[in-house]
Amino acid sequence: MADFAFEVREAGADAPRALALRGALTVQTLTRVENLLAGQEARGAAVLDLSGVEHMDTAGAWSLARFAGRGQGVRIEGLSPRLQSLLDAVEAAMPRPDPPAPAPYGVREFLEDIGRRVTSAGQLALELSAYLGVFLARLGRAVRHPSEFRLTSLVHHCQDVGWRAVPIVALMGFLIGVVLAFQGSVQLRQFGAEVFVVELIAISILRELGILLTAIIVAGRTASSFTAAIGSMKMREEIDAMRTLGIDPAMVLFVPRILALLITLPILALVANVAGFVGGALMAWAELGISPGMFYVRLTDQVSIDHAIVGFSKAPVFAIIIGVIGCHAGMRVESNTESLGRMTSAAVVAAIFAVIAADALFSVFYARVGL
Repeated sequence: MADFAFEVREAGADAPRALALRGALTVQTLTRVENLLAGQEARGAAVLDLSGVEHMDTAGAWSLARFAGRGQGVRIEGLSPRLQSLLDAVEAAMPRPDPPAPAPYGVREFLEDIGRRVTSAGQLALELSAYLGVFLARLGRAVRHPSEFRLTSLVHHCQDVGWRAVPIVALMGFLIGVVLAFQGSVQLRQFGAEVFVVELIAISILRELGILLTAIIVAGRTASSFTAAIGSMKMREEIDAMRTLGIDPAMVLFVPRILALLITLPILALVANVAGFVGGALMAWAELGISPGMFYVRLTDQVSIDHAIVGFSKAPVFAIIIGVIGCHAGMRVESNTESLGRMTSAAVVAAIFAVIAADALFSVFYARVGL
């Protein structure tokens, strides 16, 4: 039985790791060869030195071919021409899976894809409506039973959502006012109507840009924050623990967050409007010579309060949209960090898209009613 023995030796540290076999690779030694190769496979690239192999049958060749096919960077050396031809024949005869056929894509598949996307969007809309209903129900319950309402949590989220967003919202509003005044002055100067830049700034900021850009910034900050916080709690099974202890997650997690948005988003919109007026007034003074006093007079005399009502009426709707989407995405997080990152990104995109779509619907509605 000595002819069927084999041995293993490793090369030095400077050379590639080598696995030297000698003796016979046959069906009698197949189990030992398989165990040896399986132990070496996890260690990375290797050189199989088979110069000492005197005999090999199809079972040994099949084992070598499988090892060389699975390993990364495995190289077989030293095999005699007779045994090499046997190994080549075995490798050629080994079954190989057929490459997957490309999926057909025609009109039917295109319509099916559209249908699936529409169905998915409809399902998402139903889920968001359900979460909105849960929020309203829990809010009504908090009104009936004030002891269950989390006032401390509400104050904390108002600070996080509102107060900490004031600098970026004010800077955004100021720059928007500067840009509107500069671009408006360039265009209106051609017609000698520079003074109407005040109405341009005021109406644009009050009706659209002030609240819309504020909502987009809040969506980026807050929707992601809600999703990350609730999703992390779901990953750590804290929400399941709440239910076990008889604590309603919607009352504890949803109501304070969405209510904080309802309170702070109109205030942030007011901050953006004031900052936009300041930036527009400064740029109009520098570019057109319209003094701040004249800017204020035209602002109060020529701009109707209806424009401010239109802008601020959008704030509660935008706040509910952002809050519901953020909380819904957080509850959809699974038990892995990849899901948390994916849902956080999806929440931001969905919230911004929904805010812009709602603003477009508001614009059409107010245009129809003449406001």
